[in-house]
Amino acid sequence: MTSPTFYRLRAPNPDGASSTAVSVRVDPDRPDPYPVYLAVGGGRRRMHLTPDEAWALWRCLSEAVASLGDPPDHIRTRVTPDRR
Repeated sequence: MTSPTFYRLRAPNPDGASSTAVSVRVDPDRPDPYPVYLAVGGGRRRMHLTPDEAWALWRCLSEAVASLGDPPDHIRTRVTPDRR
């Protein structure tokens, strides 16, 4: 059995006063069909996803945000998986 892996990044808010946490947990040993868990804003917006749903979300979201222009500097960082 493997422990879940977490991927986290903070996105600056337009007001400049705070940032928004974005976190994804991947738990391949989860017994149900939803091993991917997405949380945005400290868990205020949460969603369990199947691998196929996660890939579809990735594809649609990447195309959508690419249409907004060049990527911002804050995402030009390495996201290191963490076990906790």
